[in-house]
Amino acid sequence: MAARRDQVIHLLRQLQRASCKCPAHSHTYSQAPVTGRKTEYAFEMAVSNIRYGENVTQEIGMDLQNLGARNVCVMTDRNLVELSPVKAVLNSLVKNNVSFKLYDRVRVEPTDKSFMDAIEFAKKGQFDAYVGVGGGSVIDTCKAANLYSSSPGADFLDYVNPPIGKGKAVTVPLKPLIAVPTTSGTGSETTGIAIFDYEELKAKTGIASRAIKPTLGLIDPVHTLSMPERVVANSGFDVLCHSLESYTALPYNMRSPCPTNPINRPAYQGSNPISDVWAKHALRIVAKYLKRAVRNPDDREARFAMHLASSFAGVGFGNAGVHLCHGMSYPIAGHVKTYRAKDYEVDHPLVPHGLSVVLTSPAVFSFTALMCPERHLEAAEILGADIRTAKIKEAGLILADTLRKFLYDLNVDDGLAAVGYTTEDIPALVKGTLPQERVTKLSPRAHSEEELAGLFEASMKLY
Repeated sequence: MAARRDQVIHLLRQLQRASCKCPAHSHTYSQAPVTGRKTEYAFEMAVSNIRYGENVTQEIGMDLQNLGARNVCVMTDRNLVELSPVKAVLNSLVKNNVSFKLYDRVRVEPTDKSFMDAIEFAKKGQFDAYVGVGGGSVIDTCKAANLYSSSPGADFLDYVNPPIGKGKAVTVPLKPLIAVPTTSGTGSETTGIAIFDYEELKAKTGIASRAIKPTLGLIDPVHTLSMPERVVANSGFDVLCHSLESYTALPYNMRSPCPTNPINRPAYQGSNPISDVWAKHALRIVAKYLKRAVRNPDDREARFAMHLASSFAGVGFGNAGVHLCHGMSYPIAGHVKTYRAKDYEVDHPLVPHGLSVVLTSPAVFSFTALMCPERHLEAAEILGADIRTAKIKEAGLILADTLRKFLYDLNVDDGLAAVGYTTEDIPALVKGTLPQERVTKLSPRAHSEEELAGLFEASMKLY
């Protein structure tokens, strides 16, 4: 591991020497605003209503009654449809005389085609409310179905993030949507984000609008008790990176351009004082409970805490955003060859989202620490590093080493090479990262294509 660490340090020092160190890329919240309002001057918080409690799913039928729903679309996937979370939802709907139709064809890691299949189902059903029961794939698919069935004349790419789509503002009223998350990772129950693979480009993109966030998220921790070990781990890595990336993102008042109309203010705005609170709180829970939740399925305290942490991190990143780990993860997932993750019952090769995100995290945070080293050092301390004698210039390497140990302890695959990639794939991975400017532009440190290539190379092996 020492030899590998030295190699990574060498690569990252090369990146550091090649990078911009101009004053515009060194920032704190206290900087004076740029004259002429070229950069942002405000931030706003948008989050779904959240209800937490053991067996709180039993209330969903009453919620839909209270909303006046008469024709409900329930969405899930084929693995979950026979399991207790979906049964609990359907039992509550039947008990409260709520009419519904079930759609169980959601794809794990959805694509534009799977989104469009769900959208077509929604348009034909003319539903007046939606329920998504599952992980982020299900809830995101449900958001898309609600959006496009409420805007039937829209082209699919109208609301998709640029540069792949047009990124139009959502101005149509949507139907109520209740999200029932069954994993502890995406935080999709709190956000106005829906992610999918755009198959033509083999890259992930998505829809980002406060208008599509769920009306209500029912956080029922009982649903996490049946999650397999690797699903718990990979979901938790998503929480880990949501927290780290939102806390270290470009500050909101450094983001440009400043919107001319508040409707154009992006959902991902940059780090801000409110998101910071949620990000750090979620990170502390990850540090304390993720290993326990992975190793012991009967540890109710740990599993329940991680379910809440997912939502906490969702409040943070859903308004601050994420940056390079997520931006680079999308081509890692999209270009998957033959890798099939343990504990995932799917009929296609799959690098789970949380795994694709966390594999680049040591290299990414070594790289970004130059711009806000205090935050990187604080994150390392939260994750267990002893920083009493640490030098500020070592913040990135300290956080990277802390992450490597954390991932090693949880038996994470040894870098991108372990999930099927070689250095020959780096140009395609870089190409797949470039369209992710919605998130990559929130990196606290500017980056070139060559620097992205260096980060992918540094992530080929972790240990």
